[in-house]
Formats: sequence, structure tokens, C-alpha cells
Amino acid sequence: MTPGSNIPLSTARVAVDVAAPVRLDVSGLLLTADGKVRSDDDFIFYNQPGGPGVTYRSGGGAAPDAITVDTAALPPGIEKIVVTASPDAAGQTFQGIEPTATIRDADDGSVLATFTPPQLGTETALVVVEIYLRNGQWKARAVGQGYANGLAGIATDFGVTVEEPAPAQPVVPPAPAVQPPVTAPAPPLTAPPVPPVPPTPPAPAPGAGKINLDKGRVSLQKNQTVSLVKGGRPLLSQVRMGLGWEPAYRGKDIDLDASVIAYGPQRNHIDSCYFGKLTILGGAIRHSGDNLTGEGGGDDEVITVDLGRLPQEVSGLVFTVNSFSGQKFTEVAKAYCRMLDAATGEELVRFDLTHAEPQTGVMMAKLIRQFSGEWEMTAIGDFVKARTVRNMVKPAAQSL
Repeated sequence: MTPGSNIPLSTARVAVDVAAPVRLDVSGLLLTADGKVRSDDDFIFYNQPGGPGVTYRSGGGAAPDAITVDTAALPPGIEKIVVTASPDAAGQTFQGIEPTATIRDADDGSVLATFTPPQLGTETALVVVEIYLRNGQWKARAVGQGYANGLAGIATDFGVTVEEPAPAQPVVPPAPAVQPPVTAPAPPLTAPPVPPVPPTPPAPAPGAGKINLDKGRVSLQKNQTVSLVKGGRPLLSQVRMGLGWEPAYRGKDIDLDASVIAYGPQRNHIDSCYFGKLTILGGAIRHSGDNLTGEGGGDDEVITVDLGRLPQEVSGLVFTVNSFSGQKFTEVAKAYCRMLDAATGEELVRFDLTHAEPQTGVMMAKLIRQFSGEWEMTAIGDFVKARTVRNMVKPAAQSL
């Protein structure tokens, strides 16, 4: 999904989890037609994990936290549930963090949609997605609205009472007569304790806080993202994605196949470009052909993408490599992908796969069209059991 897009919900029970390279606190708020909670009981989070029709589930640090919404069990008057996220570490921003919300059927776990908010920087909390009622139909919308004053800013915005811890009382000398100690009442727990809210800084300029191409070639680590912007202008010309590998330990030849899979705004599969289909989307994406051995220097297979000619319906591209012969990636050395300016041959972005798993497929990188029209490249490096591009379509969609 892209910011502002929505999908109808085909099931009454949905779960929304938000994953990131760091641990996040995820919460949900039940809102009426005026966009406010009815009371603090409508704020669902780790200290208050259950409410009417909405529950919180902790991932325990090993999996993402999730909010489950049962639209059939929501009280009358509740027309929207917003799902929020904030870094667990105090004061941490979303700078360099790529959170991804996954909306699932809560009963069978199938993925209905995914959303990665673009262009994050100084935000310390996000409204990620919302589940809302429109003309009798429940829908999900991608939001991605950031707050610079943390979860307290979101909670206050929607009408939750956020009280700071009571200040320490000064030490008073004891009176001559012995008096029983007086204990100040504890403040009500309606939201996680928060530090004093700093003044809100100005919103970052588009693309602020995101790595771009201004300083030359970018070398990505797994899950890092680069904005394809140079000199303040989005890169909309032809680029080449070169993918390369070598047999491990001077082993036998290995036949890997590089492909790119194109998706629409709802992460729907549009087409795939691979050795058996060298041109797609009217020539906007072209494949160099199959390399049967992996031997020799340089890129083994090259996919050329004309970003400016891609149809508007294409919002995501996932670059994959498969072992059709069934050899595992533990038999491969030096697998990488790199993006070059097709006109000049200049290398713009590189991602070296630093580890291998005994699987037959790997998702190397993705290109996502942002709401502003620019493209971003993210290194993935996730391995899956898939010998053909057809078997990659579903896991690649889940990575968007």
C-alpha cells in the first residue's frame, strides 16, 4: 500500500503487526465519529491489552507486536481504530528505521496488505494504519503520519489523558509530635509514563533523514534504504540492476536466475521479467538473458529498468535470484546486486550478500515508488524455498 490508499476488508477479524529492525511499542485506539476516544479505556497497549473488539499482543522482542481488531465485536459508535507505533528505546526516532505494517486475516494468518511509511526522520511515533467504517463497509487505510513528541503526542491528540509522574516531594523536618507518614496518591495509569514533551521541531523537508545519492555511491546493509534522489531531483531515467555470483570454494558451475517482479499499489502481481520473458511492461523492463555458470568477472545477469516509462500502476519492484537446478545458496560466493546509471555506467548503489542460507531463492532488493513520485531502493537479503520466479511472487509481495 502507499500513503492514503485503502482496501476493503474481506474478513471481520484482522491483525495488524508492525515490524522494524528495532523493537517497537504498538498500540491501538478506538475512535468515535469525532476522532476521539470515549475514555482512556479505549487506548489499547501493553499495560491495557484488551478492550471491546480490540486486543494487543506482544511479540516479546522475537516477533513484532500486533493489534487485533474484531469489527463485529466493536461497540456501537466506534467508527475507526488507529494503529500506532513508537520505538521502545526512550528518545529514539525513526531515522534510518523502516517500519512495515502487515495487515492479516486474524483467523488464517494470510496477508491482506503491507505498508512501509516513506521518508521518516525525526518522528518518534507514527499513526501507521487505520481500520475504519465507510458506508457500512470496514476498510483499511495506509496513513504513515508522524509525531515528534512520541506516543504521548498521539494519545493526547485522540483524547487520552496522559499524566506525568508526580514530582518528588521536598524533605520536611519532622514535627515535634510523631505524625503518620503522608503518601501522595499515585497518578492514574492511563498511558505509558512519558518524559516531558519537548517543543515540536519543524517537519523535515521531503526526503530529509533518508540516504540519497548526493555523496556518490551508496553501499547498503540489509534492510537499509536509499532514496534515488540526486541534487534534489528524483532519478527517473534508465537504471541497470546487475546481479552477480560465483561458485563457492571453486565448486562446480552454478546456474542461478535473476528476475524482477512488478507489483501494483495493493501489492498485486502485475508481471515478472526473467530469462523466459526478457521484456515486460512495453519494454520499460528488459532482461539481459540467462547465465548458465556464474563464471567470469562482472555482473552475471543485468535487468534494465526505465523508471520514467514504468506505468503508474507499478508501485513496487522486487529483484530476486533463484537456483532452478536446486543448488543451495551455501554453494554460492560473492552474491551481490548493484544499481548503475544506464547512461553513464556509474555505480549508484551496491548491496553485498554477506551470509548465505541453505535455500534455493533469495530476495535481493526492492524498489518502491513513493507518494512524492521518487523511488527508494531497500536491501532485503531474505532467503526462501523457491526454485523459480513463479514461486517468488508471494514471498516477494510480503516483503513490500
